[in-house]
Amino acid sequence: MNILITICARGGSKGIPKKNIKPLNGIPLIYYSIDLAKKISKQYNSKIALSTDDIDILNTSKKNQLFTDYIRPKNLAHDNAGKVETLKDLIEYEEKLLNGKYDYILDLDVSSPLRNLDDIVNGFNILNNDKKMLTLFSVSHPNRNPYFNVVEKNESTGYYELVKKLKEPIQSRQNAPIVFDMNSSFYWYKRSFFDTNFKSPITKNTGIYLIDHICFDLDHNKDFLFMEYLINSNKLDFEL
Repeated sequence: MNILITICARGGSKGIPKKNIKPLNGIPLIYYSIDLAKKISKQYNSKIALSTDDIDILNTSKKNQLFTDYIRPKNLAHDNAGKVETLKDLIEYEEKLLNGKYDYILDLDVSSPLRNLDDIVNGFNILNNDKKMLTLFSVSHPNRNPYFNVVEKNESTGYYELVKKLKEPIQSRQNAPIVFDMNSSFYWYKRSFFDTNFKSPITKNTGIYLIDHICFDLDHNKDFLFMEYLINSNKLDFEL
C-alpha cells in the first residue's frame, strides 16, 4: 500500500500575507503540517510531497527536513487554480520518481492545523473499508444550518430566503436536518479519483470524518490570534 502525503502551500496569500510561514505560537504555520506528516509517514511508511511556488516557503520547509525539487507551475499558482488539478500535477511528478502509482493520497491543509494522528488514521480506515468511496474529508459541526438560519438572495424577487427549504418550515435548529461544515483540515483520496473528471473532492461517493474537537482554518489575522491563544494557553480539547 503506497500512500502519498501532500502539503500544498502557495505563496500569494492575500487574507494573511505569508500565511503559510507566519509564526503560530513561535513556530512557522507549515511546521504543524510537516510535523504531523512525519508521524503519518512513520505509521504508513509513506512519502511526503510539497507543492509550492514560493522560495521562502521552500526554504522554511527545508529547515524542517522537507525537501523537494518540485516547483508548482505558474498556471497552478494563482487565486483561481483548482486544488484538484494542483494535486494531480504533484502526484504525476511524484509517480514519475516512484516509477509506479500511489494507492492513496492524503492532503494536509496548512491553514487548518488542529488535527492529530488519530484523526488521520480513523479517517483513512473509513475510506479504506468502503470499496465504493472515492474521497473522504474532515468536517465539524456547523455554527449555522442552511435549513434554519442561512439565507441567500432570490435573484428573481430581490428578497432573501433560506438557502435550503423544506415543505414544512423548521421551527427550531434542533429539528433541522443534520449538516456539517467542511473544516479544510485533511482530505483522503483514492488514487482512482484523479483518473476521473471531478474538479472537486465532493463526488457521489464521498465520505466524511467528523472531528469532534476544536478545528477551524485560518482566514483572518484574528483567527491566528485566537488559535495562538488556544495553543499557548493549553486550551485545546485534544493533543496536537
